[in-house]
Amino acid sequence: MEQTMKGYLFRLLNHEELSREEMKTILIGITQSEYPNEQITALLTALQMRGVTVDELLGFRDGILETGVPAILDCDRYIDVVGTGGDRKNTFNISTTACFVIAGAGYKVAKHGNYAATSVSGASNVIQHHGIKFTDDIDRLNRSLNEAGIVYLHAQLFARAMKFVGPIRKALQFPTIFNLLGPIVNPSQPKCQLLGVANLDQMRLYNNVYQKLGIDYGIVNSIDGYDEISLTGPFKVTTKQYERIFQPQDLGFEIAKPEELVGGASEEEAARIFDSVLENRALPAQKNIVLANAAFGIQVLERGEKDIDECIEIARESIDSGAALRTFRKFVELNS
Repeated sequence: MEQTMKGYLFRLLNHEELSREEMKTILIGITQSEYPNEQITALLTALQMRGVTVDELLGFRDGILETGVPAILDCDRYIDVVGTGGDRKNTFNISTTACFVIAGAGYKVAKHGNYAATSVSGASNVIQHHGIKFTDDIDRLNRSLNEAGIVYLHAQLFARAMKFVGPIRKALQFPTIFNLLGPIVNPSQPKCQLLGVANLDQMRLYNNVYQKLGIDYGIVNSIDGYDEISLTGPFKVTTKQYERIFQPQDLGFEIAKPEELVGGASEEEAARIFDSVLENRALPAQKNIVLANAAFGIQVLERGEKDIDECIEIARESIDSGAALRTFRKFVELNS
């Protein structure tokens, strides 16, 4: 196998692209410890310097899903709301909060997440802070989805391949192809996804990825660099149906101040903001940001057939009626 990796590296040094199947083979080889760390390091560096192609990203995705633990959910249509991370804005848990608002509105959600990489509190941090025990037990996962409308899939229990590259990624200290994989390796493989990206290059990449996967999707980016709809200024949305730049005013929202989005200096502070939104006592800006992100998620689930104003009202009703909070409490009861 080493000889094969040598061939792959020569091709990359020659600015050639690897196929989806070749990348899947490499990923499986990594999980079988077939390559020395030096070769994996060279591979990741070469891909990063040239820029990852859609097929290369999909090949690694295929390998991670094949070598990981599947989460087969007994529901056909549900959404994951996730950000690529890495915008270094340390916002509160906007995607995770939006997931409970969507579930509170009667839709199904399978949230895939992990501990924080660049912020104080990631999805897994805020979920665990409330006493949730992570599991890969499929019966427990399906019970949560059926009874609470939402299930949480903690990435480390499912993507076994990641532990093989953990030390290398840590040593490299720059983003690699693995940083792009998080949003597309949900082990339940949802047919709907709302993804927040930190820049327009990533938006183009994932737009092509989702088109190849054939799922319903929305990709959002705030022009000032947030990997979600921040309402701090204009933001771009790309879906199967349209591509458009919105202003906060287009949705009836005021412009938010960056300091109103901050997740705080500790996990406790981030959890308090999360709770305050679901309990409908957050700052107006915090509530509006969650409503905006939840609304675009609902629009994806509705295949673009509802206009965004209607989706905002559905999300608003979920918070105002207490449905989002009841959903969260049921989720905690089932998963603690």
